[in-house]
Amino acid sequence: MPRPSHPKPHLPMPVYFDNAATTFPKPKSVRSAAAKAVSEAGGNPGRGSHILAKRAGDIVYHARETAAGFFGAEPEHVVFTLNCTHALNLAIWGILRNGGHAVISSLEHNSVYRPIAALARSRIITYNIAQVSSDNAQTLANFRRLLRPDTRAVICSLVSNVTGQILPVRELAAICAERGIALIADGAQGCGILPVRLSDGINILCTAGHKGLYGLMGSGMLITDGTYPLIPLMQGGTGSFSMSAKQPHFLPDALEAGTVAVPAIAALDAGIRFIAQQGISKIYSHESMLCERLIQGLRRMPDIIVYREADAEYAPVVSFCRTDETPADTAERLAAQGFCVRAGLHCAPLAHNTLGTSENGTVRFAPSVFSTIEETDAFLRAVR
Repeated sequence: MPRPSHPKPHLPMPVYFDNAATTFPKPKSVRSAAAKAVSEAGGNPGRGSHILAKRAGDIVYHARETAAGFFGAEPEHVVFTLNCTHALNLAIWGILRNGGHAVISSLEHNSVYRPIAALARSRIITYNIAQVSSDNAQTLANFRRLLRPDTRAVICSLVSNVTGQILPVRELAAICAERGIALIADGAQGCGILPVRLSDGINILCTAGHKGLYGLMGSGMLITDGTYPLIPLMQGGTGSFSMSAKQPHFLPDALEAGTVAVPAIAALDAGIRFIAQQGISKIYSHESMLCERLIQGLRRMPDIIVYREADAEYAPVVSFCRTDETPADTAERLAAQGFCVRAGLHCAPLAHNTLGTSENGTVRFAPSVFSTIEETDAFLRAVR
């Protein structure tokens, strides 16, 4: 039977709730910083003594200082990458290239799962997957049970990109520190939403620049406390020690082969400063309020499943599905009404195996600091 048609909401189109993939819109300061870098600092940083190269170098170093202050690191320990996937590969291959054992969580993104699986297929490492529970104590026990004498790294998301569940990374870091195991944290969905510092016990923090930090695509960071040296994944030009056939061993040069994306780094700098000005707690409170409003509305609909558990803690991301159609169909019909959400597996098959949604995935709702109550209510009406 065809579904009845409903009037489209009277809102500017489109309405964007796909901020877990990349934030949109970007703050004005972010757009301006990128444009200024293109128009006024078009040189190659560290590759010349002329004014345009110096301006570009100043932009990059200022961004290192901004990121270092925000995450509690040394500026030289801030490595700029193309995205969080690039950063995670640098960390995972850098720590595990020579072998050992690793433990990852059952909610990890393919940016963690695939490089770990590739290392295992090559018989370089072995690994286990720790089941994440809604009970943090049980989750920690599951990790602890899998640790071995040859465990070299634990890799864990701060926040699930599918459900928004917040993982007990600080407690997990303490367990790793007791055993001399490197803790690599995937901060793609947590940075900019939660207060994150290396002093939480994180040895290597990997994050995207274009998500919760409101930068542009093509930017990410690896931030290390310096405890565990990393073998470079790529080697090439750095602007330093150019006569040597060896990649420099010191950071950030060791891990920044090739020209960095100066306009994207300028935008990332502005994005971090935007978040600092807004206040993380204020951003978290606003976005969480919208998610709670959505959840309350969805739970009044008999044909909707919301993937949240009462005893777990969540960041502002919500996964749901209708029982009478696939998530892809739901997202397509919402798109026809001007709402941007993502459906499917969200590049995280482990998480969907955990949820029991591995066949079709879920619909994911992810607001930003710019999202409104009016937009959320209109989205609810469209789902209904």
